Amino acid sequence: MNFIIETNDVGTSARKGILKTEHGNIKTPIFMPVGTIGAVKTMAPEDLHSVQSQIILGNTYHLYLRPGTKVLNEAGGLHKFNSWDKPILTDSGGFQVFSLARLNKISDDGVEFQSHLDGSRHMFTPEFSMEIQRNIGADIIMAFDECPPGDSEKKIVEKAVERTTKWIERCHRWLNKNQELYNYKQVLFPIVQGSINHRLRKKSIEELIPFSTCGIALGGLAVGEEKNAMLDTIQYCTELLPKDQPRYLMGVGKPSDLLHAIRNGIDMFDCVMPTRNGRNGHIFTSNGVINIKNEKYKHDFSSVDESSFHPWGAKFSKSYVRHLFNINEILGLRIASTLNLAYYLNLMRDAREKISEGSFNTWSNSLLRQMKDMKGM
Repeated sequence: MNFIIETNDVGTSARKGILKTEHGNIKTPIFMPVGTIGAVKTMAPEDLHSVQSQIILGNTYHLYLRPGTKVLNEAGGLHKFNSWDKPILTDSGGFQVFSLARLNKISDDGVEFQSHLDGSRHMFTPEFSMEIQRNIGADIIMAFDECPPGDSEKKIVEKAVERTTKWIERCHRWLNKNQELYNYKQVLFPIVQGSINHRLRKKSIEELIPFSTCGIALGGLAVGEEKNAMLDTIQYCTELLPKDQPRYLMGVGKPSDLLHAIRNGIDMFDCVMPTRNGRNGHIFTSNGVINIKNEKYKHDFSSVDESSFHPWGAKFSKSYVRHLFNINEILGLRIASTLNLAYYLNLMRDAREKISEGSFNTWSNSLLRQMKDMKGM
């Protein structure tokens, strides 16, 4: 795996690059649709191609519980199991263990928990997370980390940083001793923790950089902290992260958040917002977010979004999509999710083009000013 920076923006820290993997090249900045259990909800691989998705994300915790590593290994890995032939990234499962499961015990060894599905007892260790991700076969695998809530006391955050460092050492050792199961290489991304504490973020970065060969992630943000504190933390961290590796901001967020982060040198994003909000009838458009279930769209036969690069934006009327939601027709969810991902991925494409042209600073500032007056952006 190799990362090449093609253009650095003048006036901001934004950059345009290519991350080369054995399942294809990823043009950055990029947004990754979330396919938690092996599928981006309501969308087939062809649908993802239609919105120009270059990489999708899966989740170790959920895929471990269902369908399980045995099935994935028998299938030849997730790429073959879900018929997605482009790159895949898997989260380590740590965030879900802490946020979804009924925890019994957190220790330096790992996390003992009960499944959110059936209450069955499990133990996740750094080594086991790596073993699961080997079986899943993602191109990019994430280190097992501890992600405390945004309002955690300083002592808890300090302990999380300490554990995250110890755990990546164990992840690294296990991967060195155990070869890939399929005929391509996987790369490990460390995950920086430290909440919004600059000292702890710096400590975490310094301790994780030795394990960062072709990418590093910022975790523990968008978990309850104030927006300005999040943006300040992103800016602080990107000044310390390796310049020649892709930076991945996990779980963020709104389009304006993505633009701010790109301005500060972030290259990769994921978030459930476009698909989850879409399934709830909230559609991202060039004029802001609209709630398509609103009564005012009952007789509105104008297109959902004429400016969308996806043909469905102009093809379907607001009235029709509202009707689909009202009768619980799954096509409505598909249309909303598709248009939302099209919006996010087109935003990334525009950002790459503006960086190449040397106009990103002016363009992004202008768009951010517009977004301030747009609902949900």
